Amino acid sequence: MSLKLLYIAFIVNLISFSSYGQDIALYQQYNGRYDFTFIGNGLNPEENSFMSTPVINTSSSAVLNLNPSDQIQNAYLYWAGCGPGDYEVKLNGQTITPDRIFNHHRTNGSLELDYFSTFTNITNLVQTTGNGTYTLSDLDLNEWISYYYQTRTNFGGWAIIIIYKNNNLPLNQINVYDGLQAVPTEISFTLNSLNVIDNQNSKIGFLAWEGDQNIAVNESLSINNNLISNPPLNPISNAFNGTNSFTNDANLHNMDLDVYDLQDNIHVGDTSADIRMTSGQDFVMINAIVTKLNSQLPDAVVAIDNITTECNSKAITVHYTVTNFEATAVLPADVPIAIYVNGTYIQSTQTQNQIEIDGSESGTVFLNLPADIVSPFDVQLVVDDDGNHHGTVAEIRENNNTFSQNTSLYISDALAILDELVSCNEGYTVGTFDFSAYENQIKQSPTDVVTFYPTALDLENGTNEITNLSNYVAPSTPMAIFVKVDNGNCFNTTSFLLKTKKCKPIVYNFISKNDDGINDTFRIKGLRDVFLNYRLQVYNRWGKLVWTGNNNSPEWNGVADQGIILNDKEITNGTYFYSLELHDDDYPTPLYGYLFLSE
Repeated sequence: MSLKLLYIAFIVNLISFSSYGQDIALYQQYNGRYDFTFIGNGLNPEENSFMSTPVINTSSSAVLNLNPSDQIQNAYLYWAGCGPGDYEVKLNGQTITPDRIFNHHRTNGSLELDYFSTFTNITNLVQTTGNGTYTLSDLDLNEWISYYYQTRTNFGGWAIIIIYKNNNLPLNQINVYDGLQAVPTEISFTLNSLNVIDNQNSKIGFLAWEGDQNIAVNESLSINNNLISNPPLNPISNAFNGTNSFTNDANLHNMDLDVYDLQDNIHVGDTSADIRMTSGQDFVMINAIVTKLNSQLPDAVVAIDNITTECNSKAITVHYTVTNFEATAVLPADVPIAIYVNGTYIQSTQTQNQIEIDGSESGTVFLNLPADIVSPFDVQLVVDDDGNHHGTVAEIRENNNTFSQNTSLYISDALAILDELVSCNEGYTVGTFDFSAYENQIKQSPTDVVTFYPTALDLENGTNEITNLSNYVAPSTPMAIFVKVDNGNCFNTTSFLLKTKKCKPIVYNFISKNDDGINDTFRIKGLRDVFLNYRLQVYNRWGKLVWTGNNNSPEWNGVADQGIILNDKEITNGTYFYSLELHDDDYPTPLYGYLFLSE
């Protein structure tokens, strides 16, 4: 397989995850002293309906001839053809690959037929080259021509749509629409985003593929239900017939570069135009449409440049800019700007001076936020809004007046989430905790100062700071620990939770009755005041019960209170056994063991 075919297979695979909608839709809009023109050429040496053998060229040329005062704003290259696609061509020797790809598939009897079109922004190339001859080459469709010759839809071609500016032009609105929609037998679509102020000298241009000059069966093109034509080049019954209205060429062969007047087919105040195309036999694909309408209106757009906040304050400062870019008229002074926070109107400001076309004005507004606003929150500026969602100025676009930004009352970033800590219950939910590692974990900068407090009020007042982070005894749990991280300019706060759980008691099974303060009683760590309903029983080596205790009795000190009591209740040294019933759902089985009693 050739390198080009390998590249084609690669691109076709890419389409599965980088596809584009085929419906004709708005791609780009220009407002100002703009106009447009098309250049291009086909690859068919003659109309495919009358070919005796299926042949096609791989290159063709066209000439761009703008006036010296015309300034190229943008240039868009489209190339198209039958088959799965050739996605690497050359324009004046420079390799071009697609920015976007359009595809159309249809079934004709037993034949499965695919067609393609591509788009590439070639503004830099055309601006550099300027007027002269443009040659598109290496568009090689020979592999598929014979197959598509069976339906006489073997074709290839290319076109460049050029948007240019000239200070001598009236103020216009140029809309570029593209996609890939086809007939037979009928297609209808709507061109949106129009703004008809004056329909004088308005026009519409079409880039279409595969039209045949000698097939005119129920073929028509209408705009807003008005049939349009441009005779003799484009008769009313054969709109797409292989012609170029820009050069008055009737031999473009299976592609059309046509332009029509809109003046009698669209009206002042219209915001859309309905396009309908019919064909009883000829297979035609619409690839791009460009409209030009006279339009003299401003276009106010607001943007938030920056929002500054004061630490722990409801006061913020919003810095913004209002622009009048891509407009066709001056924006007057005193245009209102409504300010909303979390969707609620707060206050208004306004522009100070009239803003020229392509001009801007910066401003600042100070806001005192309502007490119920908490971080984070949205600040929204709407230019040309009186606070009741009503505008005061007619604009080219009324849907681009809003700018929103999410912000916070704190300058520093949000703090990391600290996990809750769990330790053993030491009695009545008291617990000992080590959260010394949290000091470095919560820092956002090595110079941050981190402090810990037992209550939110202590944090606020800077009182009762916790300094023993590695051995902190919580007097009651669950307990929240409050953390303050101060960067020297502002601070953030967070908190984490201390919890205790009932751990398995630890038995110290040795008693010495010498009153030296060491092991004088039967000590069980984590039992008293933790398991409030426990029962502890001690038995001698013959299984006789000698002592019973619970949470309300002292620890056993080697003195019997059950069975035969001798010598002031003291019992002999030796080994004894215990039974500990915790009466807790987590520890349903009694704990058994032994202990040793000595002097």
